[in-house]
Amino acid sequence: MPNAQGPVDASVRPLPPTSVQVLRGIALFQELTDEQLRRIAAATQHVSLSRGAMLFQKGDRASGFYVVVSGQIKLAFPSVQGAEKVVEILGPGQSFGEALMFMDRPYPVFSEAVADASVLAIPQATVSELLSCDPGFARAMLAGLARRLHSLVQDVEDYTMRSSAQRLIGYLLRHAEDVESGPVEVLLPATKAVIASRLNLTPETLSRIFHELAGAGLLEVQGRRIMIHDVARLRSFEG
Repeated sequence: MPNAQGPVDASVRPLPPTSVQVLRGIALFQELTDEQLRRIAAATQHVSLSRGAMLFQKGDRASGFYVVVSGQIKLAFPSVQGAEKVVEILGPGQSFGEALMFMDRPYPVFSEAVADASVLAIPQATVSELLSCDPGFARAMLAGLARRLHSLVQDVEDYTMRSSAQRLIGYLLRHAEDVESGPVEVLLPATKAVIASRLNLTPETLSRIFHELAGAGLLEVQGRRIMIHDVARLRSFEG
């Protein structure tokens, strides 16, 4: 599953058959039987990546999909100028690579750990077997693909219809979605440079907006820790 040369600074090993509880904790697998989970565990590789390690490169063949168990994984387009465009930052429980494994096409992005991470690599053959015999798994995978499509559509809307400040505020609010009002602390999942690329902003623009929001008394910035003083007030400022 990881590319033939292997990911950089990564440890790849089979997932122990006793790790059914790990798979059970992932939303995609919650409707499966213990026997189905054991079959997945027998075929799944567990990949440990240190920060900065590559899981796959752009152009590598997609032969399965991945689920993040812990840490953070970045999907990004490389640039000949040395810059990059971050497409997504994925955290625990999120999956990626599902669509491409059925299209027989290479990855259009590279995947890198932005923090020490643990990832499950699940081969296509196992997925195909489950899709053919378990409607619940098929529904769960379709739901995951639909969420990914909705996220991409929202990105297009954000980049074309919303200001730079609105993009950042919307991003912060998505990380505080369980809070209606009052204070909340948001921990950015990656560096500000990575977050800026994810929001289609320059690092300078991101810093300027943080400074303006802090000056308005809406939040306080301490490295990657963002203290929002009142979620409702920040939400109204977004509009």
